[in-house]
Amino acid sequence: MRRRLLALVCACACLLPGCGLVPGDGGAERRTVTVWLMKDSASRDFLDRFTADFERRHPDLALDIRIQQWTGIGPKVEAALEGAGGDGPDVVEVGNTQVAQYAEGDALLPLTLEAMRDWGMRDWLPGLAEPGRWMSHQYGIPWYAANRVVVYRKDLFARAGITSPPTTQEDWLAVTERLDTATDQGIYLAGQDWYTLAGFVWEEGGELAVERDGVWRGALDSPAALRGMEFYRRLQALGDGPADADEEHPPQAEVFARGRVAQIVAVPGLARAVLERNPALEDKLGFFPVPGKTAGRPGAVFTGGSDLVVPANTDEQEGAVAVVEALAGTRWNTELARTMNYVPNKTTLARAVAGQEGVAAMAAGAARGRATPSTPLWGAVEADNPIKPYMTAVLTGADPAAEARRASRRITGALDPAPE
Repeated sequence: MRRRLLALVCACACLLPGCGLVPGDGGAERRTVTVWLMKDSASRDFLDRFTADFERRHPDLALDIRIQQWTGIGPKVEAALEGAGGDGPDVVEVGNTQVAQYAEGDALLPLTLEAMRDWGMRDWLPGLAEPGRWMSHQYGIPWYAANRVVVYRKDLFARAGITSPPTTQEDWLAVTERLDTATDQGIYLAGQDWYTLAGFVWEEGGELAVERDGVWRGALDSPAALRGMEFYRRLQALGDGPADADEEHPPQAEVFARGRVAQIVAVPGLARAVLERNPALEDKLGFFPVPGKTAGRPGAVFTGGSDLVVPANTDEQEGAVAVVEALAGTRWNTELARTMNYVPNKTTLARAVAGQEGVAAMAAGAARGRATPSTPLWGAVEADNPIKPYMTAVLTGADPAAEARRASRRITGALDPAPE
């Protein structure tokens, strides 16, 4: 039994001093469920309302929600998963691409049965559900998602005579070429924005890496992946994005705010940073899903976000599952999406954010969202990311096939560091 004060959401007024237990109805003692959530994933008001409702519906349980920082969270979670249980978290929010590294070694509780029987897993966003699966078991339960859309200047589109956003890749290229003038960039796309490239690769049917016989190998040199890189090259050329830097160097919000850029590819929330730098753009920004190869179907995009997991060493399994069910369920997941401008965890809930232009565009794209390869070693690829220099080389005139082979070999080396 955990002996903790309720942090963040309960403010301790009704705790019994020194024992960590709260009396429920009829004087029964409540069992504490400790939940680790990440900073800024949910507002204080949301957590207050969720906690009050959950504890009312579960009079035998009390929530202890503890807010964590993303910086350094990996080792902290790993230490908690390796502990003996009893004083660690019962539920943990993790990045959707992190589930595999935590699930390896049976450190997480499989929730496959609940997901199939009770939680409607068939409707989950694939970019959250797929990386939450490891060795045929569902460990990560989708919570919320965010993905890139096209943020554009409505006034510059109108000035160019463009009355509606493009719906196919070829239309997007044609529109962007019209917008690219002597004074304005048709699009600002940094040369090393590899998450955006990943979407183009997936749209062509390619992969960043593939698994065969238990071994992961880089796959940027496949014909499909090379087609994705070629589309990126054509689009990136219709602006002045640096070939040797990513979207944070310089921050693309700053570039967009200067007023000479017609489009960027970013999460809708970046618009707030743009408006902080240039309030004159208020009411001039619009959003549309990243176009795909065919009309009526948005392009594939990288989906970021969070899953909820339950450590295998929890001593409060029943309560932990109840928390996950509530947070990921229709009512509170919809409320979280509306409150925080997220994409809900199910494609069937997209209508809940239909009235918010940026989030609606994001939700449309999320239906075709993907995540990075589901291997615990993918972090090693990103640590010394060979995709970035590959992109720069191609954008500065190097042979795409040769550079793709070189990058793929480096990815393979990171994913299979000690081949037999």
